[in-house]
This record gives sequence, structure tokens and C-alpha cells, in this order.
Amino acid sequence: MKNKEPHQLKTISDYHQFRNLPKPEHPLVSVVNLESVRQLRDNEPKALTQNFYSIALKKNFHGKLKYGQQEYDFDEGVMFFIAPGQVYSIEPDRALEHSGWLLFFHPDFLWNTPLAKTIKQYEFFSYAANEALHLSEKEETIVTGIIQQIEREYHSNIDKFSQPVIIAQLELLLTYAERFYHRQFITRKISNHKILTRLETLLNAYFNSDDLIKKGLPTVQYIASELNVSPNYLSSLLKVLTGQNTQQHIHTKLIEIAKEKLSTTALSVSEIAYELGFEHPQSFSKLFKTKTNLSPLAFRQTFN
Repeated sequence: MKNKEPHQLKTISDYHQFRNLPKPEHPLVSVVNLESVRQLRDNEPKALTQNFYSIALKKNFHGKLKYGQQEYDFDEGVMFFIAPGQVYSIEPDRALEHSGWLLFFHPDFLWNTPLAKTIKQYEFFSYAANEALHLSEKEETIVTGIIQQIEREYHSNIDKFSQPVIIAQLELLLTYAERFYHRQFITRKISNHKILTRLETLLNAYFNSDDLIKKGLPTVQYIASELNVSPNYLSSLLKVLTGQNTQQHIHTKLIEIAKEKLSTTALSVSEIAYELGFEHPQSFSKLFKTKTNLSPLAFRQTFN
């Protein structure tokens, strides 16, 4: 039997109606106090999707949120981000006693503003692969203040300045979120280094198998998929931990193996290039020189 389609919320008004909340004061922007959402529906859908962005801070929520293929536990207060069209589900394990807030904004609200394009650069909207953002009390105070400012603005009389003011607050909120995620990358060294260890293991296995010859160099998408994270998340994490993104890591591993083959075997440059998954030796030589400032032959000669 096929799974039921996710229940779709097309507008912010649909969400308010779905959760038995008063109509939103602004059709394209809304802030919801989670204390006003004390129970789910008797016929709560297995999965939801919405045509607008949401940013949430949930506290004291006992249960799980499933976002794409990722499950988040809410033992602590966390902030998370959902983009239009993404699928999620809520599974509380007791009566809702949560607190915090939800901020909704529709893509139409961003129309004709720089944020309409730049919002796609924020990797925490990435599907099913980013981790929820854990905030300190100080960080929570900062983002809550911004949310309250947005709420105050659309509660005021709407004029030609309303949209620019709210957009500016949204940009500030997203910038702070990016900063806090960066901090989380650094402070969660143990779990982050586990990903780094798994990456090294994965690359070693790939480079020591026939996959290089059969499939060519591993793609960033493949590596991220094997580690069960998004490409953007993985590259951001690696950049913070090592100063290199995923593609650079792949190339670094490649050059290490190339150097070993050039210095310890009699294989020709073309043969080495083929073993490393290159269809054209010139492409290998170009990459090697870019990374080492030496051609493969020049590097080999340093050992003679």
C-alpha cells in the first residue's frame, strides 16, 4: 500500500487554521507563540509540507521531529529551519508542554529583495542533513529579541517601510544563526571529529578499491550521501575543522596517493592517472601541478 501524501499547507493562513489559531495579522509573515499550540489534531497527518519558510525555537518539547530522513531529539531547546516544500512530522511522546516560538515567512514576502536570492546560501535550510542548532541563553535572548521586533513591526500600521524593516530583521536573524552554527561546529568537537574520521575511512576505502577506475573520482554528493549529511553541511563543517571543503579533501587524498605512486613505483604518469580515475592524463597533470607547483614528472625527479 502506498504511503499517504504529506498534508500540504499552502499559506500561513492555512497553518493558523490547521492549528486552530486566530487568523494571521499579516498574510506573508507570522510569529506564533508555541504556548498557544497545546495539542495536535486527533487526525494529525503522518507528514506535513508547507509552501513557506519556518524558523522555530522549541523548548521543553518531549518527542521527535522527523525532518526529511533525519530525526531530531528535543531534550534541550533547539532552533531549526524548514524551507518550502520540505517534509516533516511531529511525534510527541506526551502532552505538549513546550514553549518558544515559530516564525513563518512566505517566499512572496521576499520578492524583489536581495534576500530572495541570498536565502539559498544559508545551509541550515538544507534538507534532512543539518543538525538542529542548540542555543546558549545569551544566544536565545538575541534571536528572541529579533523575533519580537519582527512581530512588533507587522503589528504596527503597515506602510512602505514595513517590508524593508522586516527583511532587515530577517537578514540579521539568519546572520546570527550562521554565526551560532559556526560556533556549534567548533564546540562540538567530538561528534564533528567522528564525521572527519568517517570521511577519512570512506576515502581510504574508495581509493584502495576498484571504484576509482570504474567510477572515477568520488563526487561531493556521493561522499555526503555516504556520511548521511548534506553536501553543504559537510563542506561547512570541514571548512571550520580543517580549512578545506569536501572537494579539496578529495583532491588532497588524491595527491597523497599520486605522490606515493610517483615516488615508489615505475608506473608512467598516464598509468597513474588512469589508476586514479582520470580519463585524460592531462587533467591529472594539471591538478597535480595546481596542488604542488610541480608537474608529476618534476616531482618524480626530486627522488632521483
